[in-house]
Amino acid sequence: MKYAKEEVIQYVAEEDVKFIRLAFCDVYGKQKNISIMPDELPRAFDYGIAFDASAIAGFGDEAHSDLLLHPDPGTLTWLPWRPEHGKVVRMFCSVTYPDGRPFECDTRSLLRQAEADAAKAGFSFFFGAEQEFYLFELDEKNNPTTVPYDTAGYMDIAPEDRGENVRREICLTLEQMGIRPESSHHEEGPGQNEIDFRYTGALAAADNVMTFQTVVRTVARRNGLCADFSPKPLESRPGNGFHINISVKPDASSKILDQVIAGILEKTVPMTLFLNPTPASYFRLGKMKAPKFVSWSAENRSQLIRVPAASGEYKRAELRSPDPSANPYIAFALIIRAGLYGIRNGLKLPSPVDINLFRADPEVLSKLAELPGDLISARAAAASDPFIVESLPAEIREIYLA
Repeated sequence: MKYAKEEVIQYVAEEDVKFIRLAFCDVYGKQKNISIMPDELPRAFDYGIAFDASAIAGFGDEAHSDLLLHPDPGTLTWLPWRPEHGKVVRMFCSVTYPDGRPFECDTRSLLRQAEADAAKAGFSFFFGAEQEFYLFELDEKNNPTTVPYDTAGYMDIAPEDRGENVRREICLTLEQMGIRPESSHHEEGPGQNEIDFRYTGALAAADNVMTFQTVVRTVARRNGLCADFSPKPLESRPGNGFHINISVKPDASSKILDQVIAGILEKTVPMTLFLNPTPASYFRLGKMKAPKFVSWSAENRSQLIRVPAASGEYKRAELRSPDPSANPYIAFALIIRAGLYGIRNGLKLPSPVDINLFRADPEVLSKLAELPGDLISARAAAASDPFIVESLPAEIREIYLA
């Protein structure tokens, strides 16, 4: 349910809410929050809540440390794992300077602007997220280990799949928070799991990714486990992907989606730094179904982009290179910008590569462009690319390129 300011204030008063968490994320997508009491809620809506941003990555230094959080009432949700009496609720926030100017490194506002620009052009982008994660055991001091919770394989069932009940609890918790999981299953790696969401608008989808990671980590800890979203937790096992399903409306003839895919393919190399922002991201790419080449095909999981077997409202493209270390607000904003670039320039979709790239002849592979092979190469590809310069504020570019 989407609330207005007045409805949030009424909800807090009537539902025995004692703490309101104002949530945001740093430039790398790590979630942060500050808690306020109910009496402070009107001030938060009218003026914002000040916080010291000097210790947050990319948010300034001691000389320019004051920023304000402005809660978005439409994102109100309660936290089911907190006490039912004396509830805790959460809202995502936008970030501004004290004089009201938008803060350049507020990536949620960056995505909101990309979504608005798409709407002005007559298009709406929708995203469905698929994030993989490992469940590891804790040691005797409750510190994370790299010992997988089970040794099950792809879509195995209990008792081999010991994560079944954990995924169930995650899905039920997400439903209580207004998020609709579509499916869940054990992945290929030992202790590796995946939960997929129904598609929604760009900003809501990115908010859901942030909520999802929080819920997974919280439920895992309640079960005496650690959830690991890093790109390559185990060297010889599959990495964690962040597969992004993209659809665009209106798109009655599929021509628009083709142009969107063409735009993403053309801009994917300079975008890679922001979709795969850590050194470990590049240990995953090119291995165990993670893409290495700039190519697309229908239903082919060896490709950068695949077009799943679907029709009507479910027709979509799946981008398979990102990993969960990516900031979802930046990732979705860049995908929208690349898609609009493809539409605006009427780009034609290149021919599909209908082969298994993990078993292809080297001569065939030599004709395909490759994704950057390490973080240094990804930074070089993004450094002076005109598309990246136009799509991201200088402050964000400088942080990722540093």
